[in-house]
This record gives sequence, structure tokens and C-alpha cells, in this order.
Amino acid sequence: MTTGAPPPTAPRRSRARTLVPLAIAAWLVLEIWLLTVVADAAGGFAVLGLLVGAAVLGAAVVKRAGRRAFANLTETLQQQTGRQQPDPEPAAPGRAEGNGLLMLGGLLLMLPGLVSDAAGLLLLVPPVRARLGRAAERSLERRMNAAVPGGLGDAFQQARMRRPDGKVVQGEVIREEGTGHHG
Repeated sequence: MTTGAPPPTAPRRSRARTLVPLAIAAWLVLEIWLLTVVADAAGGFAVLGLLVGAAVLGAAVVKRAGRRAFANLTETLQQQTGRQQPDPEPAAPGRAEGNGLLMLGGLLLMLPGLVSDAAGLLLLVPPVRARLGRAAERSLERRMNAAVPGGLGDAFQQARMRRPDGKVVQGEVIREEGTGHHG
């Protein structure tokens, strides 16, 4: 039976869904090729030592960044509830910035491969991390400003503009599961 309606077309695949798997495959091929070249030049044990050393350094970086992030979260929660004790050592300016990029650097170091190690080491350099953080913030700001009203980006924009003042309202939820009391 013919209805005269055109056949449904498959939704077009986004460019990112096409390019990201290709980029990952190219990155993996590059990592393997580079490891074999360095292993031929310096020896297999040297490459193994590099990979193990990078993984240990990456784990230490992730652990340190995680502790910093947890300490910052705890400090923020204490400030919001009004139970802030005096800090024995003053917080360094910008201490909370860069934990995410620092963790990413540690994770890249933990991945086996020389390209990921180089990228992870770059993220450990504070000026590089600060510049990347500012670029990511500007990019996010542009995307949020270009978001469709009523969409997810609009919700983030509203949440960012209307921050809670930190006051806690005490309350209790009472659920009535029926009109009669069964006992």
C-alpha cells in the first residue's frame, strides 16, 4: 500500500561521531609504532622502565589532585554550613583551579604510550594547565551562550546565574501512604 509519504531518512551522523573513532585508532597506531621505534633504538627494558615510571608518576599525580579536590570540597561545604574553623595555613590563590586538568594529566601518564605520556607531562606544567583551563572555560561559555532556550545549556546558565546563598533549611519529609492507619 502506498501512502505517498516519503520514506523516513536515517538521522545524519555527526562529524564528531565519525572523527573521534578514527582519531582514537590513529592515536593507537601512532603509540604502538612509536613504542616499537623507541624499543629498537633504546631497548625493550628502557621502554618498559619508561612506561612503568610514567604509570607510577601518573598514579601519584591523580592521588594528589584527588586529595586537593576533596580538601577543596570539604572546605567549601564547611563554609556553606557556617562551621568553618580557622585555617592554620592560608590557602594559596588559585589552589582550587586545575584539579581536573591535573587529574587528566595523571591519567594520560598512566596510559601506556609515549604520546600520551608527553601530553600528560605537558598538563603537569602550571602555565600550560592555566592556558588550557582558560580556553576550555571560554569554549564552554560560548557553547552555553549559543544554547537553545529551554535546553540543557539554558539550565546550566540559570544555575550559574542564580547561585544558592548557602543557607540550609531544616525540614522533614512525612509520607502518608493511605488514609487509614493499619496496625
